[in-house]
Amino acid sequence: MTNKKVRVRFAPSPTGPLHIGGVRTALYNYLFTKQHQGDFILRIEDTDSQRFVTGAEEYIIRTFEWLGISFDEGPHKGGNYGPYRQSERKNIYKQYVDQLLDKGLAYIAFDTPAELEAKRNETANFQYDASTRMSMNNSLTLSPEEVQSRIESGDQYVVRIKIEPEQTIVVNDVIRGKVTVNSSILDDKVLYKSADQLPTYHLANIVDDHLMEITHVIRGEEWLPSAPLHVTLYKYLEWEDSMPQFAHLPLLLKPEGNGKLSKRDGDRLGFPVFPLEWKDPKTGDVSSGYRETGYLPEAVINFLALLGWNPGDGREVLSLADLTEAFCLEKCSKSGAKFDYKKGEWFNHQYIQLKSDEEIAELFLPLLNEKGINAPFDKIVKIVSLVKERVNFIKELWEQASFFFEAPQSYDEKTVKKRWKEDSAARMTELSGILESVEDFSAKSTEDIVIPWIESKGYSMGNIMNAFRLALVGESKGPHIFDITEILGKEEVLNRLRQAIQTLK
Repeated sequence: MTNKKVRVRFAPSPTGPLHIGGVRTALYNYLFTKQHQGDFILRIEDTDSQRFVTGAEEYIIRTFEWLGISFDEGPHKGGNYGPYRQSERKNIYKQYVDQLLDKGLAYIAFDTPAELEAKRNETANFQYDASTRMSMNNSLTLSPEEVQSRIESGDQYVVRIKIEPEQTIVVNDVIRGKVTVNSSILDDKVLYKSADQLPTYHLANIVDDHLMEITHVIRGEEWLPSAPLHVTLYKYLEWEDSMPQFAHLPLLLKPEGNGKLSKRDGDRLGFPVFPLEWKDPKTGDVSSGYRETGYLPEAVINFLALLGWNPGDGREVLSLADLTEAFCLEKCSKSGAKFDYKKGEWFNHQYIQLKSDEEIAELFLPLLNEKGINAPFDKIVKIVSLVKERVNFIKELWEQASFFFEAPQSYDEKTVKKRWKEDSAARMTELSGILESVEDFSAKSTEDIVIPWIESKGYSMGNIMNAFRLALVGESKGPHIFDITEILGKEEVLNRLRQAIQTLK
């Protein structure tokens, strides 16, 4: 395996929106692959026809396009190992089902759902395995003639793997080390269903990984219990020499740390658990996404990368290139990672600060257009430069900067009570006269005139400036007051002062 070109796959099922934990799994696959100059493959595991959801595959592809994570092969890219949807590989799997049956390593079972349910009710912790299979309705207990007759008459059946008891199965895991399992705890999993002529995940997964020459299988911890079965299948199919290296990633845990992260946690605490907004095609319910909430893709990638791994040198803000260079699969944590969504907001803030004012202004434009604001781009760039440090999301720029575009229609009552003094109207009238005479309305020039005037009059600097800010902004917020006056311009500043004097008296 070590001499082969690294080939790694991300293989989601199109059963709904991609969970943010799945995105992290894909990211780790991508980082590992690119670090080793390998091929990154998207494979759609759609063998569960009962759970297939229209639009889910397209959602998966759009997610990674938004994140800037590209695949080398896949249903949308093509490649030499296709098809890349398991439902289109139906004919490929049947020969391996037949091979296992011919070798006596699998068997046909006709048990109906009702019969299986009855067994579960009859026997606590019932498991279809070596201890129970001979009491069931299968090709091990029926004659070959009866089996053939039932198949020809159209009876539905499944093919189950035949697990021999009391065998030692060893799974070598890159993250978790050597995992040893006694085969007696495994059940005879279903590998194939005649109802839709499709294999289950367990068989299709192994066949595809072998035929696509996958060298490493990096997946979530929840798949670790299936690893002994997959090792057994590699042995049964005589593919042990091509068995990929396994790595099972730690779970993403609830923010409190007690249990696996779920959509309910996001709904409860107000953060998304899906990368993009998802509208359920059956119910019409809409779930929020990181993109629509206002997260930058770079921030999402950085945030997810550090949930279960870190570079070990104290760095937190790392680009995709930095992550690719530093990533080490062996250094992934074995224990679950708490989903600190507040840290995700912090990362988004960091990446907003890293972008140029022009880039942020471009991202701000759609929101301004929605508000009917048509301002010169250079003015928007200046405004962004003054307020971007105060926001975690682009949408918060409006709250911080709306007064630059619209004069206050009202004044915050608490601020008025605290900042607008008995003499404020008179002082603002005086200030209007001073500003009327200012020819150069740049921040420095205006400040160099107003500050000496306040000092020469012996007025309270705080009282004057607080009342001035209230008149221009409508409340006690905003950047340096003279940066505000420069952007607003003399005429608008004087208009706002007159309005405040008239309204507040």
